[in-house]
Amino acid sequence: MNVIKIHRAEEVGELPAQADLFGLADGAARFALEVPPEVGSVLDAAAPVFIGVSGGRDSQALAYRICAHLDDVGHSGQRFLIHAHLGRVEWRDSLPVCERLAQRLGVELVVVRRQAGDMMDRWLSRWAGNVARYADLECVKLIMPWSSASQRFCTSELKSQVLAREMRRRFPHGDVVSAVGIRREESARRAQMPAWKRDERLTRKRGIGHTWNAILGWRRQDVNDYVRSRGDLLHEAYRIYGSTRVSCAFCVMGSEHDLRASSNCADNHEIYREMVELEVASTFSFQSNRWLGDVAPDLLDASLRARLLEAKERARTRVEAESRLPEHLLFVKGWPTVTPTAEEAELIACVRRDVAVSVGLQVNHTDRDSVLARYQELIAAAVAKASATGLPLEDNEGIEA
Repeated sequence: MNVIKIHRAEEVGELPAQADLFGLADGAARFALEVPPEVGSVLDAAAPVFIGVSGGRDSQALAYRICAHLDDVGHSGQRFLIHAHLGRVEWRDSLPVCERLAQRLGVELVVVRRQAGDMMDRWLSRWAGNVARYADLECVKLIMPWSSASQRFCTSELKSQVLAREMRRRFPHGDVVSAVGIRREESARRAQMPAWKRDERLTRKRGIGHTWNAILGWRRQDVNDYVRSRGDLLHEAYRIYGSTRVSCAFCVMGSEHDLRASSNCADNHEIYREMVELEVASTFSFQSNRWLGDVAPDLLDASLRARLLEAKERARTRVEAESRLPEHLLFVKGWPTVTPTAEEAELIACVRRDVAVSVGLQVNHTDRDSVLARYQELIAAAVAKASATGLPLEDNEGIEA
């Protein structure tokens, strides 16, 4: 269920005068927004503006600066702050930072959550689903529970989808602007992003969605200085614990420094241990090159530390077993594309038995004949799907992800 809060500016006092915002040297240039004509025209037409806020410094600066710009241009449409809450993996200070922003700006804060559960629930359910798929030979290798750089369902499902759904619900017709606080300095990928793009997630039959990356050219120091110029404080992750970014308390993209910084916050200890428990159960490390349990082992009791050590050994056994599978049997689009030979089916069965023992799973299809029979079922189903969709067999999506 969505949580909606409305705050009024007079409850917390006036903001600093606009002239004070640019008291810093060359402030007007440093804090300029990129306003493409596509954005300017829909603002002139009073399109509603949603400003994405996470609690991080970029979204803080974005919210203050966008609201100042909307005032300057006489924007008469509605404006909102919108926050996707990630549940128990979120820093405790994130929502309070967003609430304080809403109070100071006199803007409604919309808080949305994934209805099927939070980020930790998503990892747990993904693991349960992947175990079931492996048990029934719906994938040739066991799939990890975690999101990753190439599988960022954490962002798409927990943020982008729920945010877009709420914006569409509130405004089923007309153009909608979604302001996002990304910066070119952050990564090579973001350096290539445009200041405006059509957002298909927000586009409806009678209205276009506009993503507005307004502070692309700002540097980190610009962000810090602008938030300070507004008399506000940064998230505790920066101020107290020395983190370089705010997202999940423990992020699959996080550096070792930031993971350790997060572990120093007592509010994050419970979710830390829950995530390590999933590492142990699955035998998959949280990051490809780092076990989360190694970040702050002093937060784990003796039993969990011992089980983590054992999980690493079981992980090596699993990896070694799956490395015996020949490349042509591994997942590709449209898998399975070939029926294994009798010898290959025996190998698949042997690998499955070894993986099942190492991870502690109950699996089907652990002998040559049942593996061959299962592949015949899978290929027949793929052929039937291709016939129903009218697509070539190789164009149908596989089922391993």
